[in-house]
Amino acid sequence: MIGALVGKTVVITGSTRGIGRAIAEAAAAAGANVVVSSRTPAAVDAAIAEIMASGGLASGMPCDVSRSADLEGLLAHAIERWGRVDVWMNNAGISEGYRPVDELSAEEIRTIVDINLTGTMLACRLLVPYFREHGGVLINMAGRGYRGEATPYTASYAATKAAVSSLTKSLAAENKDAPVSIHAFVPGMVATDFYRDDMPCSPKLEASRGNVALALDAFGVPLDVVGREVVPILAQVPGRTTGKTYTLLRGLRLVRGIALMSWWGMSGKMKREP
Repeated sequence: MIGALVGKTVVITGSTRGIGRAIAEAAAAAGANVVVSSRTPAAVDAAIAEIMASGGLASGMPCDVSRSADLEGLLAHAIERWGRVDVWMNNAGISEGYRPVDELSAEEIRTIVDINLTGTMLACRLLVPYFREHGGVLINMAGRGYRGEATPYTASYAATKAAVSSLTKSLAAENKDAPVSIHAFVPGMVATDFYRDDMPCSPKLEASRGNVALALDAFGVPLDVVGREVVPILAQVPGRTTGKTYTLLRGLRLVRGIALMSWWGMSGKMKREP
């Protein structure tokens, strides 16, 4: 949607790679002043340079979303550089891979919760008062497990996403009298390198590891589709609607995915988990 975000400042956490980067590029292409961030300074610099080289407007800074001071600094940077913030997307997140909870260290569990949930809550704590005064759109990244359904071997990640979904609905209800829209976004299974190359997997699940690739082939959403679908959500009029959960796993993509997974299960292509 060319021009949909012209003059608006969009802040996206965790936006130097993957889903966040795709959204940042799409927002810049739609005319936004984009603020990118991640925990790695070099990655932030590279993302800014590449977005600007493509004709977009971008700035950014390193930010660990589990640290309230970093989030405060990111908000201050966006206001100082672009004058105001119109949209904030809490995208930063991590996963434990494909492993049962008892194989995770205590530190891994704390880190997943700190980034996926605490980071989102800390950002909302900052942005809700700001948007109540100035108006704005606040998007929280949900994901697998956001409805509270069982998600074997991704339990820690899913627990944080269920909590994010609940948080989003509660904040939307608390602030329905203000010019602010607070929504959740579920991109579905997005075709990133994580699923193919980087995903940690329990040794006991190696035999069924290929199921993840099959699921990606069945349900996977291309990165450019994610960016294209998000732009209208970011461009909405603040306060007109609130408390929605937007998902890309719907329609023909969902029907096709279910049909493929059912067929692969019956044919034996899908391996049974222990």
